Amino acid sequence: MAETDEAAPPTDQLGTMDLTTDTSLNHAFSDRVLIRSIVGRPDGGAGLAGKRVRVGGWVKTGREQAKGTLAFLELNDGSCPANLQAVVDAGVAVPKKLVAMGTCVVVDGILKIPPPPPQKQGTKQRPQRIELGVEKVLHIGEVADPAKYPIPKRNPTLEYLRDHLHLRSRTNTIAAIARIRNALAFATHSFFQEHHFLYVHTPIITTSDCEGAGEMFQVTTLINEADKNPNPQAKQLGIPKKKDGKIDYTKDFFARQAYLTVSGQLQVETYACGLSNVYTFGPTFRAEHSHTSRHLAEFWMVEPEIAFAELNDAMNCAEAYVKYLCKWLLDKCLDDLQFMDDKTCVDRLRMVAETPFVRISYTEAVKILEESGQRFEHRVEWGIYLASEHERYLTEVQFQKPVIVYNYPKGIKAFYMRLNDDLETVAAMDVLVPKVGELIGGSQREERYEVIRERILEMGLPLEPYEWYLDLRRYGTVKHCGFGLGFERMILFATGIDNIRDVIPFPRYPGRADL
Repeated sequence: MAETDEAAPPTDQLGTMDLTTDTSLNHAFSDRVLIRSIVGRPDGGAGLAGKRVRVGGWVKTGREQAKGTLAFLELNDGSCPANLQAVVDAGVAVPKKLVAMGTCVVVDGILKIPPPPPQKQGTKQRPQRIELGVEKVLHIGEVADPAKYPIPKRNPTLEYLRDHLHLRSRTNTIAAIARIRNALAFATHSFFQEHHFLYVHTPIITTSDCEGAGEMFQVTTLINEADKNPNPQAKQLGIPKKKDGKIDYTKDFFARQAYLTVSGQLQVETYACGLSNVYTFGPTFRAEHSHTSRHLAEFWMVEPEIAFAELNDAMNCAEAYVKYLCKWLLDKCLDDLQFMDDKTCVDRLRMVAETPFVRISYTEAVKILEESGQRFEHRVEWGIYLASEHERYLTEVQFQKPVIVYNYPKGIKAFYMRLNDDLETVAAMDVLVPKVGELIGGSQREERYEVIRERILEMGLPLEPYEWYLDLRRYGTVKHCGFGLGFERMILFATGIDNIRDVIPFPRYPGRADL
């Protein structure tokens, strides 16, 4: 206790200074003090003993003693993983439901050093450095029936919480993931702004299929209109048709077929070809009927584009960006990372932040896999897509560090990737990391008009929707490159969470689009 006593002068020396007037601690747009501002200090808040604060939060656990004359509340307001213990003495008027888990309270009180807890033999207890002696309860958001509160007190599974999306942010794990996600988003903008990239908002509704896979959600009002005015003489909806029986999309809202975007890349290239360095960061959509732990129907992508640059520049940017994200989390979110069930995540982030990435060609990667002696579920041969098990072998077993694989076969990559001189491979690259495998996919874009036109036709795609894209090659073409980082995959990598549905606030996947 000597350290605590030194950090916290006696109350009569400090008086009861009102901490809510200290702008370094209180919330800018509220009269409360963030719990993080108290318990997140190096001294655990002990140096604030004797100061008066107003705190708001939700009860994590609560208990009454001495026949209801004394209550102990563990409060959390979402600002950090730690709770603040609030002690309600006998003289404070409180309702009976104050201690129920999930109750929201706002209280005024004085911070004080708690008495040392009784030490149990054979256990190591971390003493609480500060607690709040409640003087007045200002607000109670009661839980109507504590017995029916949907979030169990002990260890609800993440799968269970997916059925209670509207309440799962109150749990420790989901709250920590939300703070980590927020930090990664902030770091993303910081990185690109520091390197003089311009943030561009690309459209969510598009008429172009960036990947050429056709797995896109269609946007149409034809069904809505037909449903409002059904043809009573026909069993089907009155959707307009052309003479050949196909749907007449000229009667649709956009007068053509439109979709939710699978990527903002093609559109952001138009700004790269006029403003040099740009990036987009937003939601993307894929109508892939997949139930794996790595797929969502709605997910977020970070997609920078660099003009006057080639593949090696994209690899350099991608490596610097990932290292920046890792360092940012270690600096800003260490408490949340240490809370994760995966106790290796801090070491993994530190390793990636401090280790140069290995760079090997696709051909070299295939040779390593073929000669590994490892029994893979998916056969290894030149020309295949590298499966997750192949990617993770390279980064977790073979090199034990991040790996960038480049120069992929043209047959397995998109039409816009620059054709190499061997006419068999394209200037593409993937960044592979432990735990998740592919984190980033990118390429140098094909800037030669005749070559990219031929590639579009070769892929069986119509030219008309890409005429504007070809214009970028017709009029002032420039070498450029870029990549896309799956934002949720970065969170998976950082936290060690197993299922991508648990790292996005409102997951959308086949059969589920709650809220």
